[in-house]
Amino acid sequence: MKFCISLPHGTEVQALTQEWEKGVGGAEIARAVRLADELGFQSVMLGEHFVIPAGHVGLSGDHYLQATTALGFVAGCTQRIKLATSVTILPLQHPIVHAKMWATLDWLSGGRAIMSVGVGWLEEEYDLLGVPFRQRGALCDEYLAAIHELWTSDSPTFDGKYVKFKDVGQRPKPVQKPRIPIWFGGEADPVLKRVAKWGDGWSPFTTPPEKFPERLDFIRSQPDYHGRPIALQFALSRLGLGDGHVKLNNPKSVGSQDAQYVLDQIGWLAGLGVTEVRLAVPPFTAFEAYLDWLRWTAEEIFPKAP
Repeated sequence: MKFCISLPHGTEVQALTQEWEKGVGGAEIARAVRLADELGFQSVMLGEHFVIPAGHVGLSGDHYLQATTALGFVAGCTQRIKLATSVTILPLQHPIVHAKMWATLDWLSGGRAIMSVGVGWLEEEYDLLGVPFRQRGALCDEYLAAIHELWTSDSPTFDGKYVKFKDVGQRPKPVQKPRIPIWFGGEADPVLKRVAKWGDGWSPFTTPPEKFPERLDFIRSQPDYHGRPIALQFALSRLGLGDGHVKLNNPKSVGSQDAQYVLDQIGWLAGLGVTEVRLAVPPFTAFEAYLDWLRWTAEEIFPKAP
């Protein structure tokens, strides 16, 4: 099992963010990610929204970092840890811009980027950015193909419904070959079909873990399935999060420092196909306690995990 952390104070979602996080700034984030890097965590992830309508601020908050900018900061603080999103809302920016940002991050970090994408759920955010919400699936599919072309071709050419370019150059290319790994967040059938065609990994949001095996079988059954292994990353805190960031009272979503309990959770998830886990952070009152928990996890959990 591999282990991931969420960037501290990357969001202020009511159901997830602890009060101590609200005092965390750049200096503390740098300390946390350096420590996670030294301890051997696999990756650091953060979500992204550009703007939150007032009616959603109560549950979702309006504190969100711009993902590739923040991951560039993390890259400069670390040496090994992978740099991932959960998720980049792909249709909200032009694919030429996405391709450039992510190739830059991968090039500067020495090949550590993971672009985890989704289509989002917040219609008002699409409206505010002038992007048609009802076309977000089609936009995502075409943007993926355009980004792949820009990352892999020395003479990129693309002629789609939403995106067209020819006689262009775009460098640097990603360090990772043939391209930056692409993960997908979500659980609808169209999402899993994208995983089958493009994906290196899947990060479910509200799918019950018991259904992971059958959903992985669905991915592998698709005619566009590329044949590569599909990594599966799951955040235990998501068991306490419903649609629209509504808090659910699920005891499995609460973090613990009972080593056997945590190992049992990991074993349960591993048996369902999970290959990378974000452990739920126990309730703390201070940033230093969070750093101690990272150390505890590396010492007590890493060596014994499946």
